[in-house]
Amino acid sequence: MSEVIRRTPVTQPGSATVQEACRLMHEHRIGAILVVDEHGRLEGIFTGRDVVRLLAEGHSPLHTHLRTVMTRNPDHIHPRHTAIEALRLMHDGGFRHVPVVDEGRVVGIVSHGDFRAMEHARLDEETGIWERI
Repeated sequence: MSEVIRRTPVTQPGSATVQEACRLMHEHRIGAILVVDEHGRLEGIFTGRDVVRLLAEGHSPLHTHLRTVMTRNPDHIHPRHTAIEALRLMHDGGFRHVPVVDEGRVVGIVSHGDFRAMEHARLDEETGIWERI
C-alpha cells in the first residue's frame, strides 16, 4: 500500500464537532476524516457523504460530535494488502476512502483520488518512454 498512500491521514477524536472536521476537510482538500481514540486506534470515519446526511436530518454542525454521526468500525485494509485488494474493497463496498490500519492503529488512508494520481504518474512515465523512442 505504500505506493498508493500519498499523505499522513487527518484524524480527529470523536469529541470533535462536525464543524471542526469540515474545516479540516476544506483546509486539506480531503473527503474524509478518520476518527481515532487517544491511542490512535480507529473508531470511525467521517466523510462528505456524512455531512450531506446530517444536514438533511437537521443536525447542527456546531453542536454535533463526530462520534454521533461517523461510520463506526469501518472496513479497512492492512499495509501489506495490495492496491488491487484496496480497490476491490472500495468497489464492493461503494467506498471512496478506506483506512489503512496496522495493529489497530491508523497508518494511512487511500482514496479513489490516490489511485487516479498513481495512474496519471504511470501514464506520464509511459508517455515519456514513448517520446524518447
